[in-house]
Amino acid sequence: MRYLPLTESDRRQMLATIGVNHTDDLFCHIPAAAQSDDLGLPAGLSEIEVERIFQSLARQNLSAGCAPFFIGAGLYRHHIPAAIDQLLTRGEFLTSYTPYQPEVAQGTLQYLFEFQTQVALLTGMDVANASMYDGATACGEAAVMATRVTKRSKVILSGGLHPHYRETTQTLLKHLKVEVDVLPPDPLSVEDLLDRVDSRTACVIVQNPSFFGTVKDLTVLADLCHEAGALLVVAVTEPLSLGLVQPPGAMGADIVVGEGQSLGMGLQFGGPGLGLFATRDKYVRQMPGRLCGQTVDADGRLCADPVHP
Repeated sequence: MRYLPLTESDRRQMLATIGVNHTDDLFCHIPAAAQSDDLGLPAGLSEIEVERIFQSLARQNLSAGCAPFFIGAGLYRHHIPAAIDQLLTRGEFLTSYTPYQPEVAQGTLQYLFEFQTQVALLTGMDVANASMYDGATACGEAAVMATRVTKRSKVILSGGLHPHYRETTQTLLKHLKVEVDVLPPDPLSVEDLLDRVDSRTACVIVQNPSFFGTVKDLTVLADLCHEAGALLVVAVTEPLSLGLVQPPGAMGADIVVGEGQSLGMGLQFGGPGLGLFATRDKYVRQMPGRLCGQTVDADGRLCADPVHP
């Protein structure tokens, strides 16, 4: 493998530094049976024969498309139109990944701008970023952003919030000296958040529809948060629900986060997903992530341009 830059001397020095004699020693904790490259296949099989064996093994699994699917906990199987794959391979979009070079990345900038626009419309918010890692990290980043905006150090997590979102948010806030008030699971949607909001509260994080499937009007909670100087963060694990349910922005949410997996992504064994993040225009410079804005060129024509708050 001539393209590998390390010499044998380099490798010996690296092994000595970490205290092993051979690269095989790096795998000594793995049971020998698990290290075997014997797949249990008969010798001398053709490619198509091997393929048929693995297909027979795959048929022993129950596919998410073969039965009602209720175990996704925020990730679900949706029909993905074949047109999506075709659009992804369009030459207009196959430009440089990074938008820092707008002269060679107009395709990337264009679809990121259109994506932001659609997320803002779906959530009922003013502005959206060009995505986060996943819904859980977006939720945690929203909590951190709320502490920056309000200069407060208390975050309230609803019992209807996805447990992954709750745990990720707690992890991000762990070393920031932020008090996290975690309510117990609320399958019947009977928790009282109103009495927990006080002058120390940076934000209240709720999910709608909740992890247990309940839908609420969040207008009263939003008003109370604003009266107390706190922000309302709403998580949405299923963005397609916003085609039917009133969007969080219309109910007074200050930040909306969510999981965008259902917008054309497969289950992929539970991830990776696609984090959605939208907020009010007045908080745009506190919003994490990357933005693609719209400007005009020397001839007055509209074009996208990277903006970093």
